[in-house]
Amino acid sequence: MVRNAASLLLAGILTAVLTAAVRPAQAVVEVRPVRPAPAAADAHPARPVVGGLEAPQGKFPWTVRLSMGCGGALIEPRVVLTAGHCVDGTAKNDSIQVTAGVADLKARGAVTARSERVIRAEGFIDETRGDDWAVVRLDRPLLLPTLPIAKDPVGAGPYVVMGWGQTREDSIRQEERLHYASVPIVPDEKCAVAYKKAGVTLVDDEQICAGSPQADTCQGDSGGPMVGHGKHGEWVQVGIVSWGLGCARDGYPGVYTQLSTFRPAIKAAVRKLR
Repeated sequence: MVRNAASLLLAGILTAVLTAAVRPAQAVVEVRPVRPAPAAADAHPARPVVGGLEAPQGKFPWTVRLSMGCGGALIEPRVVLTAGHCVDGTAKNDSIQVTAGVADLKARGAVTARSERVIRAEGFIDETRGDDWAVVRLDRPLLLPTLPIAKDPVGAGPYVVMGWGQTREDSIRQEERLHYASVPIVPDEKCAVAYKKAGVTLVDDEQICAGSPQADTCQGDSGGPMVGHGKHGEWVQVGIVSWGLGCARDGYPGVYTQLSTFRPAIKAAVRKLR
């Protein structure tokens, strides 16, 4: 459910609720850490991150992997944006290693850095209650492209998700190669009704639902970006992989942090990290 290994407790709680109220629970992992998918303008047909396409080197140069098993996006040369549930919220935090610059984590060209400081959203409690974002200052700038944050709420989509997480809910390992996929936006009302059955109330204007039984993020994808195209065709980040019930389950799309809501707060946090 939570899409990184740190939130298995939440996954267990949601699974228990659904076991009693909806259907037998299947193996549930994290919230939805990675959702590989090609953008609408991509030449490739959409495939699920759960079984998504392997990303060629350089396609998403601002995507990074964090050592606790989450994803993230480089939004400034020295700052990574990720999910709040991926970090512990401690301001002084030098325990996170970042791998960047490669689609294959084992490739020779990988660039690494360590965290120096972390700022997590002040209102964060857990994934399901919103405010699921954090910024991480690195110990050195990375000479890589950066990803801008969208100013406006998401449109109809579809959008692209990516990560190194599991490609199936029942997989026993995460991936060494970056995967991506296109995910359709699910209307807020429809998503809210589905998760109400699991005892979770979605937070209006803070969360986006996206995905289908054919395309979804999965464990290990938490913190990774959901992206779309800006006015000039450039990639912009519209969401952060946050959580979901299992992976690619019918009726339970992935839930993402809606970045247009938090853009001012994220910008203010980044200024503090400079």
